[in-house]
Amino acid sequence: MDTFYGETEVEPRDVRIRQINEALFDNPPVAYAVLAWEAEALVGLATYSFLWPAVGLTRSLYLKELYVAKAARGQGVGKLLMDRLAEVAVANSCSRIEWTTDRDNAQAQRFYESIGVAQNGNKIFYRLEGHLLPASAAK
Repeated sequence: MDTFYGETEVEPRDVRIRQINEALFDNPPVAYAVLAWEAEALVGLATYSFLWPAVGLTRSLYLKELYVAKAARGQGVGKLLMDRLAEVAVANSCSRIEWTTDRDNAQAQRFYESIGVAQNGNKIFYRLEGHLLPASAAK
């Protein structure tokens, strides 16, 4: 996934494993993941969190990452992951699922359109990067 996003430097494997374990398995977890397997190979994943409040003071499911391995694209893996997220959202009384995609990620945009989801032009996305956070909050 880092390669897909153009990353050239990644943290050491043990650091990444620790971060993943903390996010997914702390009590309470701060993130969740749905994995797609084909035999012994991991072919896709969706990571998400719950946000509150949403419409009517309900919660929303925020899809952080949807990734399908290059070899598995076009085989329905992404659709299966999105279907599973919809099930999770309903089971957790969410009023919506939200996500973003990069403006230059035409492949993702085509995928979302193919499953019947149109772009929502009502929102503008902002990001405050770590180096801009106050020193006490960045630790």
